[in-house]
Amino acid sequence: MPLARNAAALLFAACTPRADSCVRGGVPCVRTNNHIYAQVVNDVEGHILAAASTLDKDDKMEYGGNCDAAAVVGKKIAERAKAKGIEKVHFDRNGKKFHGRVKALADSAREAGLVF
Repeated sequence: MPLARNAAALLFAACTPRADSCVRGGVPCVRTNNHIYAQVVNDVEGHILAAASTLDKDDKMEYGGNCDAAAVVGKKIAERAKAKGIEKVHFDRNGKKFHGRVKALADSAREAGLVF
């Protein structure tokens, strides 16, 4: 069932007519039991523009499976995206429910200046 839900969300995002659909990048959020990852991806070319995770070498966390770590990752991805000049993005929760760590990452990215 998660594959069907994810495919439906991707189809909706691809078919939705928006004036700025080519300008915005996507922010897929990947969550595992121990870590969380986020990237800003150019949907047209498929290039990764910015990335952050709990495994970053400059700020490696001992345990990244909690909401506090997700909030730090959200702040880092927003700072790195804004440094590249990206402010508007699409948040892709990757088929996960919007609560807990996924919500903490999204809220902290919004507070740091990303618009989605």
